[in-house]
Amino acid sequence: MVVHQHRRRRGRTGRAAEAALAVAVAVTVAALGGCGAASGTGAGSGGARSAKGAGDDRPPADPGAAVRGAADVLSATGSAQARTAMEMATGGTRVTIRGEGGVDFKKRMGQLLVMLPADVTGKPEHRPITELLVPGALYMKNRGAGVPDDKWVRLDTAALPDGNLVTGGATDPLAAAELLRGAQEVTYVGETEVAGTKVRHYRGTTDIGRAARSASPGVKGALEAAAKGFSKDSVPFDAYLDEEGRLRKVRHRFTYVKNGVIDVSSTTLLYGFGTPVTVVLPASGDIYAGKIAE
Repeated sequence: MVVHQHRRRRGRTGRAAEAALAVAVAVTVAALGGCGAASGTGAGSGGARSAKGAGDDRPPADPGAAVRGAADVLSATGSAQARTAMEMATGGTRVTIRGEGGVDFKKRMGQLLVMLPADVTGKPEHRPITELLVPGALYMKNRGAGVPDDKWVRLDTAALPDGNLVTGGATDPLAAAELLRGAQEVTYVGETEVAGTKVRHYRGTTDIGRAARSASPGVKGALEAAAKGFSKDSVPFDAYLDEEGRLRKVRHRFTYVKNGVIDVSSTTLLYGFGTPVTVVLPASGDIYAGKIAE
C-alpha cells in the first residue's frame, strides 16, 4: 500500500490496469508500465501566464519570509477550494492523477475526489476515489485492490514513509502549504497571473525536516515521517502568492530512487477562499478491516 513497494510492471496490460485501481504510490508506479503518456498537470490548467507590465513588480523585502508564512495566512483565511494534479514519470512514461475538493485550513480537514488515469486497455474506468484528509489520517473510499466499494480504508499518515505527500495520489493541500515552512534559497521570479488573479511567483527549495520542526500539530507527524522516508530532504518548489499573501498555487517536485528513478510533480491550485468545507468521517463499522491486496 505504501511507498516501500514501488515497482514497475511491463507485463500484461490487464494487470497494469488492475494495479491502477489503487492510489498508493506503489500501485501508481505499477500503472506506469501499462499506461501511455498522459497530458499535462491538471491543476496547472488555470496556471501561471505572463503578465509583464501589470502592477508593481518590485520584489518583496524578504521572499523567504513571505513563502514560509503562507501556511499561517491560509489558516487565518479559513477555507478554500482546491484542484490537484500529480504527474509521475519513469522510464520515459508518465501518468497524471487529478483531484478536486475543498480544505478547511483552520480545522485542518479536507475532502478530495481523486480521478485515476484512464485504462488504455479499454476497460471501464475505475470510480473516482473519495479521500478525507484529517490530522494524522487519510481515509479512502473506492480504493479498489480488494476493498469493497462501500467501505473506507484508514491510513495513519505518520506511518507512511512519505507522510502522504505522494501516497494518496494528491498532496494534501494543507501539507503542501506547511511544507513551505522549510523554504530556503527563495528567489522572487516576478509578477504573473494564476487563473486570472495577479500573483507573485517565488522559486526555491524546501527542507522537509525543517518544515516538520515548525509545522502545525496536525501535520507535524506526517512531515516527520516524510523527512525520514525520502532519500533527499530538499524539495524544489514554485509558489504563487496573491496580494494578500494567500497561496494560490504551488508545485513541488519530489524524486524517489526505488527500482529506478521516479520523478513526481505535485501541483495544488487554491481558489474560492471562504467556501464552506464539510468533512464527515465514516462510522467505525464502515472502515474496512480486512487484508488489502497489493
